[in-house]
Formats: sequence, structure tokens, C-alpha cells
Amino acid sequence: MDELEGQLLAKVLALEKERAALSHSSHRQRQEVEKELDALQGRVTELEHGSSAYSPPEAFKVGIPIRNNYMYARVRKALPELYAFTTCMWLRSRSGGTGQGTPFSYSVPGQANEIVLLEAGHEPMELLINDKVAQLPMSLKDNSWHHICIAWTTRDGLWSAYQDGELRGSGENLAAWHPIKPHGILILGQEQDTLGGRFDATQAFVGDIAQFNLWDHVLTPAQVLGIANCTASLLGNVLPWEDKLVETFGGAKKATFDVCKGRTKA
Repeated sequence: MDELEGQLLAKVLALEKERAALSHSSHRQRQEVEKELDALQGRVTELEHGSSAYSPPEAFKVGIPIRNNYMYARVRKALPELYAFTTCMWLRSRSGGTGQGTPFSYSVPGQANEIVLLEAGHEPMELLINDKVAQLPMSLKDNSWHHICIAWTTRDGLWSAYQDGELRGSGENLAAWHPIKPHGILILGQEQDTLGGRFDATQAFVGDIAQFNLWDHVLTPAQVLGIANCTASLLGNVLPWEDKLVETFGGAKKATFDVCKGRTKA
């Protein structure tokens, strides 16, 4: 532990020198150094106060307190080409009973709606893949935490939607035989009208998001139920929910949070 703390302090000192050297450099460069410095100093503080200050890298949530077009989180990892996927997440909507907005959107060059989960106004929740639409019989309007899983495969465009571990709907011919394109931008909390931008406040998500994971295959119903009941811990093999992979913008905040604490069901 002492050796690790020494290494971190050495890095802090190096960054302090770099910050001084950047006094006449661009504002963006200074911001990047300041951000890394703050993160390292926070980690040193955790070590100084003992292991009780440490929490697992997946034990956090992203909070978006008000509906706007500038608060969001961006996933700092590129997706590969996908022929199937399952994405699961915990959501607590605070929309006041109106549309839930957009928990997440994935856009690629030439297609802003490669994958989108959206509920606008009083319309049903919808899953968009390559601009094709399926309506999902799910409801998140009670301001409580709900576990959501969406699974899809390019073969016949088969899809299924789970809420709190239970299958709520399924169908076919949703963007059948279309592979999910790689190297796009994944945004939590906003719907993208262009690659990585042009957000619309009326389509924004308000509330909290936790444990957003993505796999390159369809999870079984038993696996989905295990995650929802907090009896199984599965991190996405394509995109795991890790603090270092999620960056917040515009006032969206990350906070320590264990969604399964006290929730485990036998």
C-alpha cells in the first residue's frame, strides 16, 4: 500500500510540474492535466483514509437532475461490429410521469439512430435499430429503480425486452440482417441527431442510470433474472460498467452507489 501511495504521489508531482509548464499553453491541455491531477489526488486521499474509503469500480451511478440538452455521460470505449447484443441497466426516472426521454443512444457516421432507447411524450417506449422501430411494453413512471434488459440479434431481427427480470415483450423483423456498425459514439441521457451531438431537451432523460452493461450475444432469461434479482454479477464483455469508461458533461454527476445493496432476493 505504501509503495502504491508513493507511486501516486510521484505522479502527482510530475503532473504539477506539467501544469506549471502549460501556463502558456492551450486551455484544453490545462483542463486535461487538471482533471487527471484531481483524480490522482482523490485516490491518494482514499489510500490515506484506509480501504474503507474504496468502492468497486462499478459501484456508481450517473445522475441527470433536470431535463436539458447539455447534461449527459459519454462512454469512452469504441464498440466493435455486432451481430447480436444484450444491454442491461438500472434506471430511475424522475420525469414526473411524462416521457422518459432517452436512457441511451448509439450513433455511427451516416446513421444517428444506430441503437436508441427512447420514450417521447406519452408515446410507448421504443427501441430503434438502424432507424427501424419496435415498441416496448415497459413503464418506468413510478420514480423507482427498475432493471431493464434489451436483447437483439441480426438473424431475423429478433428482439426481447425485460423489466425487473420479467419478459415484457418480444418480436422479429427489427433491422433484420443489419450488423451494428462499429466505432460510433455511445451517449447516456441524450438522443443524438448527429454523431455525438445536436441533443434535443424534449428527448433527454431525467433521473439516474447505473450498471449499464453490454454483451455481444443474447443473454438467457435466467441470466437476466439473476442480474435483476442481484443474485448474479455479470459485467458486459463488450462494455462493462466501470468508472474509468464513463465521462460526465454539463453538470451530470457520478456518485458512489451500489444498486444491489439490501436488494438481494433468494
